[in-house]
Amino acid sequence: MLKLPEVIFPEQNSKWISNLMKKGKIRKVAPRIYTSNFDEEDSEIVKRNIWQIIGKLYSGALLSHRSALEFKPTSTGNIFITYSYTKTIKLPGVNIRFLEGKDRLPNDNLLTEGLYVSQLERALLENLQVSRQTGPDSKTLPLPTIEEKLEEIIRIKGDVALNEIRDKAKTIAAATDMEVEFQKLSKIISSILGTKPAKILTSPQSVARAKGLPYDPDRINLFHILFSALQQLTFPDLRDQNVSKQAIRNFAFFEAYFSNYIEGTIFEIDEAKQIIQTGIPMPNRSGDSHDITGTYKIVSDIVEMSLVPERPQELLDIISYRHGTIMGGRPDKLPGSFKDKNNRAGETFFVDHTLVKGTLIKSFDYYRNLEHPLAKAMYIMFVVSEVHPFLDGNGRVARIMMNAELIHKGHSKIMIPTVYRDDYMGALRRLTRQRDTLPYTKMMSRIHHFSHSIYGEDIDAMESKLRQCNAFKNQDESRLIF
Repeated sequence: MLKLPEVIFPEQNSKWISNLMKKGKIRKVAPRIYTSNFDEEDSEIVKRNIWQIIGKLYSGALLSHRSALEFKPTSTGNIFITYSYTKTIKLPGVNIRFLEGKDRLPNDNLLTEGLYVSQLERALLENLQVSRQTGPDSKTLPLPTIEEKLEEIIRIKGDVALNEIRDKAKTIAAATDMEVEFQKLSKIISSILGTKPAKILTSPQSVARAKGLPYDPDRINLFHILFSALQQLTFPDLRDQNVSKQAIRNFAFFEAYFSNYIEGTIFEIDEAKQIIQTGIPMPNRSGDSHDITGTYKIVSDIVEMSLVPERPQELLDIISYRHGTIMGGRPDKLPGSFKDKNNRAGETFFVDHTLVKGTLIKSFDYYRNLEHPLAKAMYIMFVVSEVHPFLDGNGRVARIMMNAELIHKGHSKIMIPTVYRDDYMGALRRLTRQRDTLPYTKMMSRIHHFSHSIYGEDIDAMESKLRQCNAFKNQDESRLIF
């Protein structure tokens, strides 16, 4: 027996539908709409099939205004349609708001049989019309949302795409009597492109773009998630026990050693000690040797490690200086300069190189509102890691920024031993890909407690303690003993 479609219309065959009704095979959902689904609420069935319903019952209709950009009902169930009359049809879970307007244009797109959708340029103009209603009952999206849509276009496709939209919109405006709306659109585009004052803009994203500091909104949302989680936590005060010059240097050596090991700059312990003590690079490994000495130079300098940014520009300056020191032996990695091309790790794509400065500056809004040094350390480390502002050396810079927050307030620094690398990297990936903060905050809290137990003026004794904890082993060989 043939399976019945979920929604059925009497125009298909009224006698057939009558027979199905008598046999209890289908039921009526709304006028001229039937369903074979007896398990779900009428509203769920209608919402799932709404485009087909509109196309069948109101052939030639045009999905328009905010609905042409959102492609879903508003929170109050409204869908806006340009048609031959103005009327509201109420269906279970959906209100079809018909608005009398111009017929579809040649480039308006077919959404489903009988239903078209306003092309992007027309939809933008429609959303700049005056609306008597507000919120989810308004036919237009809020102005900041339109600005964000335009900013997204330039962020992904560039200036040319935005100018092309303006050119097409001008032609559409003449055909649809929306010249006033076109003037609004043109001014917004000019402001976003920076050719007109930005004072008319209302969206933070579009304002930032107009000021030459565009940012990655998805990353900023992710930073907000982490910020909110950190604000809910209570952190212990683990005061630094490595206070003498020798103890500071001892911890700094292992901190630098592990930080480089994580990134694939691998030396034996004795080789690393020799490089730092003599300043002489290992044969045929000049770049790797400089990575070790550059990192150690920063992390062993208590004055440098006490510096934290007080303003957004200082954040840019500090990470650039520290990167330049670490990566000074690798001129091809642009030491001290932000990346000039995009980078990735596996399936993770980092912030676009054109959005690095703006994203770092915008991230500072949350950074400045965190109080506990460990919270600030967790936040800034993730921000630098997630933005990945440099061609190489990002992990090392991120961990240095983390520890500077702790040293600044006299708290114990953190080292990430080789055996803990997978825990560390896994928690970062979980936060990036699934926006799950718990594994990250738990991982960082645990390793902070471990690092607090590593102290002393005897470097051999410190090394022995680390070996007893399996710190130098790979994670597939053992686990870190806390």
